[in-house]
Amino acid sequence: MFRPCIDLHDGRVKQIVGGTLDTPGSGLRTNFISDHSAAWYAQLYRRDGLRGGHVILLGPGNEAAARSALDAYPGGLQLGGGVNADNAADWLQAGASHVIVTSWVFREGRLDAHRLDRLKRAVGRDRLVLDLSCRRRDGEYYVVTDRWQKFTDLQLTPQTLAELAAHCSEFLIHAVDVEGLCRGIDPELLAKVSAGCPIPATYAGGANCLEDLATVTRLGRGKIDLTIGSALDIFGGSGVRYEEAVAFNRCLRQETNP
Repeated sequence: MFRPCIDLHDGRVKQIVGGTLDTPGSGLRTNFISDHSAAWYAQLYRRDGLRGGHVILLGPGNEAAARSALDAYPGGLQLGGGVNADNAADWLQAGASHVIVTSWVFREGRLDAHRLDRLKRAVGRDRLVLDLSCRRRDGEYYVVTDRWQKFTDLQLTPQTLAELAAHCSEFLIHAVDVEGLCRGIDPELLAKVSAGCPIPATYAGGANCLEDLATVTRLGRGKIDLTIGSALDIFGGSGVRYEEAVAFNRCLRQETNP
C-alpha cells in the first residue's frame, strides 16, 4: 500500500536528500520546496482516503505547519519529529493518530529502555510508532538519530524487530542512504525488514516508480507499506503520478475485500 508524507523543514513542505540533513549551509540538498501548505496536502490525502501517512518535523520551526495539517485531517496522519514523553499526548490531542519517535528513546547511542517505557505509558502501545531509520555501516544496518546524522549501536536484525514490536504498533523505516535520491529502493534492507518484522511497517527511501510500490507490497506480504516522496509528481517528481498511487491502493483494497 502507498502511504503519503508531509516532510516539514523551516515551516515548509520539502523533499530533502536524507543523508545531507544537517544544519543549513553545510551541504543540505533539497529536491523540492512546495508552494502548497502542509494543510493543503493533508486535505488532499483526506479527500482520497489515504490514512496512516506521516508528518515529519525536520528540526525546529515546523510546529504551526504540523498542527495545521493535523487540523485538516484529524485522525488520519501520524506525527514525528521532536516527540518525547512530555509532548506526545499533546500531539495526539492535536489530531495525530499516532506519534513517531526515534531520537528521544536513545541516549549516547544506546536505546534507553526507561524512556521507551515512559513514552509507552504516556500514549499507549497502540498509538506509538518507532522510527528505526537506518544507514549502512560495515555491511550492516544501524539505526540513526538526530536528523539521521548519528549512528546508534542498535543493529537492525530480526531479533531487534521482534523485541521492539512489544513496545509499539508499527515501525517507520527510512533507508537514509537512498532517501531522496530516486534511484530505487534498497532491496537488502527491505528483505531484512520483511523477513523479521512481526508488526506492520512503512518503508521509505529511494522509490522512483510504481513498480517499486508493487515490489514492496509483494515482498512485504501485506505488512509493509511504501512512502513515495521525491519521485511523486505532487513533490515535483516525474517517476510516479499521485493519481496512480491512489489508484493502486483502491485496486489492492478491492482485491483484498472483493
